[in-house]
Amino acid sequence: MSLESLCQIFEFDLLKPVVDQTGLTGTYAIELQWARQNPSPAPEPDTSRPSLFTAVREQLGLRLDSAKLP
Repeated sequence: MSLESLCQIFEFDLLKPVVDQTGLTGTYAIELQWARQNPSPAPEPDTSRPSLFTAVREQLGLRLDSAKLP
């Protein structure tokens, strides 16, 4: 998948816009495991998996930052 597609998945989970600023192009085979922020229906929190922010950093070597953009 492209990083643009990955950002769309993150938007669904975070309920906020996610902008790809990596400059990376192409498609990648991505496997990422994290505890969903807004599961539906809301089960017990999954404490066995990291948060999305931690998972992206540890499993993909990328960083999700919260920022205000124009």
